[in-house]
Amino acid sequence: MPVLSAPSGPTHALPGTTFTSLATPTRGTVCNSLWKVEIQPGTVPTAHQVTREEIFVILAGSAQVRIADETALAKAGDVIVVPPHTSFEVSCHGSEPLQALCCLPVGGEARLKDGTTFIPPWAL
Repeated sequence: MPVLSAPSGPTHALPGTTFTSLATPTRGTVCNSLWKVEIQPGTVPTAHQVTREEIFVILAGSAQVRIADETALAKAGDVIVVPPHTSFEVSCHGSEPLQALCCLPVGGEARLKDGTTFIPPWAL
């Protein structure tokens, strides 16, 4: 089916963060996963890596981004490109929630500092 109906609301949640799976293998895609993330102000980011390039498109709010040893701010309309196997974190900067679209190739895994790897459930 070329048109995937919008979910009625977020499909996954962590403290201060919600994820809405938009286009994923369980919803009919083959090569890429796409989801919307909303991060509330004050939410502490979790540093991690991904095994495939991940792309964030900032829709609203502002993001504090750290990739390897570089930090930057990203605002609505900006794009964040995270290289594979590079430590990064994205957090909300400012008083309004950060909203972004995120894309990760199917099969991409996240890796935490302790070495734990997993496929993000919002990308399945």
